[in-house]
Amino acid sequence: MTRTEASRMSADERRNQILQVAIKLFSRKGFSGTTTREIAQAAGISEAIIFKHFATKSDLYSAILDYKCHEAGLEQSFSLLHEAIGSKNDYEIFYELTLNAITHHEKDPEFLRLLMLSALEGHEFAEMFVRRKIEPLYEILSEYIAQRQKDGVFRNDINPKLIVRAFLGMITHHSMNKLLWDSQQRILKVSDEEAARAFSEILLSGIKKNREENSNVEN
Repeated sequence: MTRTEASRMSADERRNQILQVAIKLFSRKGFSGTTTREIAQAAGISEAIIFKHFATKSDLYSAILDYKCHEAGLEQSFSLLHEAIGSKNDYEIFYELTLNAITHHEKDPEFLRLLMLSALEGHEFAEMFVRRKIEPLYEILSEYIAQRQKDGVFRNDINPKLIVRAFLGMITHHSMNKLLWDSQQRILKVSDEEAARAFSEILLSGIKKNREENSNVEN
């Protein structure tokens, strides 16, 4: 894009253009390997325009996270999660979370690359993502699991946050395999729905009390 074309953009269009260019460069070269000058050159604008829209680099990183999370529909997913938790439908909670995550990773591998590169670099973008998205998810799920343990449905000899980590680990490893090591699906060819169903059943079969234990609790 030329500087003339860029100058004709509205403020919102230009802001989104900067975000899209920055995301593309960060996902290819990493955060440490990309400068604001390179972003400006790729966007056909000056560095001053970048800092007009994003006063600091942290503001740019925060805007990228918001932009990507909005694309992924994470706020809607959290809303649906709260509804499912209210109904105590164990399978639906884990199945829908798994399916939504796997589907999004497949549609937007760029975001997964951003997260992996930022984590490897120890970059603040990774810390920002963990603080704003992962920690709240851990709290929501671990509180739900703890409640189901009190209800006598789940085993109470496992730390709820370890269960959450095991659950998220299955999802992350599956997505990383499809993105990095088995993109042609030679090792495993499976639909997103089948993977979500299997992971949910594996998790629940490991943390649910068996019928005999539940019967003893009720008696």
